[in-house]
Amino acid sequence: METARRTQAERRDESGRNLVQAAIAVVAEDGVGAATFEAIGRKAGYSRGLATQRFGSKQGLIEAVIAHLHERQEVLMSDNGIDALPGFKAVLAYVDLFVRGLGHEQEARAYFMLLSSAVADLSTLRSAFADEHGKIRRRLEALVRRGRAEGDIRPEIDPDAAALMIGSLLLGLSMQLMVDPTTNLEPIRETSLATLRLSFGVPGRADP
Repeated sequence: METARRTQAERRDESGRNLVQAAIAVVAEDGVGAATFEAIGRKAGYSRGLATQRFGSKQGLIEAVIAHLHERQEVLMSDNGIDALPGFKAVLAYVDLFVRGLGHEQEARAYFMLLSSAVADLSTLRSAFADEHGKIRRRLEALVRRGRAEGDIRPEIDPDAAALMIGSLLLGLSMQLMVDPTTNLEPIRETSLATLRLSFGVPGRADP
């Protein structure tokens, strides 16, 4: 009986993951308006009813998508050892990883399409995005503080303002890519990193 219950739970988890991935694919390919339970269920190979049962509402589904994307970001950070790096190097590595992923990931496109829709429609989902962006801002702020303490980031750099500036840069690049998917991100990535080195770095210290 215990084995059967585990199997049922595993199947439930699998169907939930598949539905979230299907929602990401539908949004990235056809837009937020196309992300109906019927379309998502069909994309995942399930019924509309299962999608409704799992998430209850479209807001519940989108919140699950946001949580999934945040978890994936955490895995990427861990896999690349970013939090273990010295502060300034970690900031640069985070920006580098983010920009490299923008041009290749369906998930990034879906996320920012959902964000744009939530802001434009004054949706209650804005609070979910605000929570996730707050986590990123606090992480970047902590990395900047670490870099200052290590002597690699200039002491007059305000950690909170720096975190907000970096987040705004990455958000702006994401929006630009949505407006013009042909944007060449490589020179922008290099220029962004060079600008951060010049703006934050301590003269005479080794280039991180």
